[in-house]
Amino acid sequence: MATKSYAGNNVDVTEEGYLTDPSQWNQDIAKEIAKEEGIELTEKHFEVIQYLREQYAKGANLTIRMVGKSGITDVKGLYELFPGGPLKKSSRIAGIPKPTSCV
Repeated sequence: MATKSYAGNNVDVTEEGYLTDPSQWNQDIAKEIAKEEGIELTEKHFEVIQYLREQYAKGANLTIRMVGKSGITDVKGLYELFPGGPLKKSSRIAGIPKPTSCV
């Protein structure tokens, strides 16, 4: 396990950069992780991120299809918000572990 500094906070991360403790997350950390991914967060991004965090807290098995059916955005919109691996990138920015459905 490694430690990384985001927005003046030291957080524990995996080798792939996912937070190991979702309680260490905040929106400022999300913005800095998003910058690393080449994404500037909008309100719509934060809606998806909040949805992912809520579903993770409930123990849901996160999938792209699940997010697409959330009513927040469709699958195409998710790819536009988080290009090049929408569930991996959105989960990393959301401060939750990499979903098992991601390779």
